[in-house]
Amino acid sequence: MLENLLTSKTVQIKKDVDFDWKEAIRLAASPLLDSGKITDSYIQSMIDVVDQNGPFINIGPHIALAHSRPENGVNEMGMALMKVAPAVNLVSEDHPITLFFVLAASDNTKHLEALKELATILEDEGSRQRLEQATSVDELVKEFKGVRE
Repeated sequence: MLENLLTSKTVQIKKDVDFDWKEAIRLAASPLLDSGKITDSYIQSMIDVVDQNGPFINIGPHIALAHSRPENGVNEMGMALMKVAPAVNLVSEDHPITLFFVLAASDNTKHLEALKELATILEDEGSRQRLEQATSVDELVKEFKGVRE
């Protein structure tokens, strides 16, 4: 499922970044907004959730998974990824993030398979290192397809 969600159209790399975590979420979500999978209100909802609850979307070393409720502006299930350098602090310097994933779940169950696949990749040390070291969108996309060179 991930290979259909995280593609060259939904994965991006931003280098020499100088923006905050709110702008990082906005930019990471932009492919989903541009394709009509989410609305502006969904992006604001993801930001509001972190403002209210803190950096709970920091799901692993340098990894964030931004999301909100489907009724807050999801038109169709989707996922996006933006890799940044240098790291962007999520709320505080205790949470430096380089991989900003965005999940747009259209209901309470369809996205679970994608999350399971993502967890498997992120739990694998080799996969995580390849994501952290990737210098191109193609390298990132290949990791979600399971293609190794």
